Amino acid sequence: MMTSTAPAAISPLTPLPAPYAVQTEDLRVNFGATKALDRVSARIVPGAITGLLGRNGSGKSTLLAAIAAYRRPSSGRVLVAGREPYEEPAVVAGICLLREAGDFADCSVRQVLQLAASVRPTWSSTVADRLLERFKVPMRKKTTNLSRGQRSALAAVIGIASRSPLTMFDETYLGMDAPTRYAFYEELLADYSEQPRTIIISSHLIEEVERLFEYVLVLDQGRLLLQESADDLRERGARVVGQSAAVESFVAPYTVVSRQSLGRTMAATIYGALATDARADASAAGLDIESVSIQDLFVHLTADSSHYVPAGEPVDSQHAKELR
Repeated sequence: MMTSTAPAAISPLTPLPAPYAVQTEDLRVNFGATKALDRVSARIVPGAITGLLGRNGSGKSTLLAAIAAYRRPSSGRVLVAGREPYEEPAVVAGICLLREAGDFADCSVRQVLQLAASVRPTWSSTVADRLLERFKVPMRKKTTNLSRGQRSALAAVIGIASRSPLTMFDETYLGMDAPTRYAFYEELLADYSEQPRTIIISSHLIEEVERLFEYVLVLDQGRLLLQESADDLRERGARVVGQSAAVESFVAPYTVVSRQSLGRTMAATIYGALATDARADASAAGLDIESVSIQDLFVHLTADSSHYVPAGEPVDSQHAKELR
């Protein structure tokens, strides 16, 4: 058995802090003339897993950095547990942000874990030791000598074992192979079930991780495109398959985000709540209605500048609806 750190930082009898709520109000972060985040007003539900999605350059990493107090807003504000985290050590102590392949000093894995334990009041050395064994992270190696996959695994260990009231993973697991990624998802979900906290997962591997999401927040070109419960979002998308003419007639009242044709057969993806009798009408017309994954909806909704909000209406560029 490896021993990663000193004993757990907290007693089993000590109440753990409540999951942190996160809110941004009219948040802007500029890099020179570039607006990395443009008036983002969002709310992260406490005690839930939120998927943060967006194309490259959409502002995901910048948003997480602002929430973690790594970067100061240009205007607007971030509230974590009801307080602005920037230069607030008591708040920041409860925030853990892990980025791709980790941000580690040039020292041994053991030293990295000892440092993590010393600054995370909710650290569990029991969890850390078990994960180190499962992910086969070499304790004596320097972080600079680890493979990319090992660095990603180390970041995953720290993120889970920290048990921070707000834990954020920014593409942390991209260096892992598929079996290790799935082990990470399994361990994260199991520990989250045992010790609920607020978790934000930023990922391009949407198809793999969307089953973990309870809520989804999508950024596009620095702006908030939508925020919605994962179940509600899935229900707002459907794929209608059948003879082209019948499909076109059926989808006419809806927002169509894609069409694919093969001969006289068409598959049209629609975005918006289905009418009450829609499934019966589709069956009568010889059409099939299939579910659409969050990944498919994300691809369609960020394909161009014709943005949509959960009601299927165009987004006002200066506003995004809050979670209902």
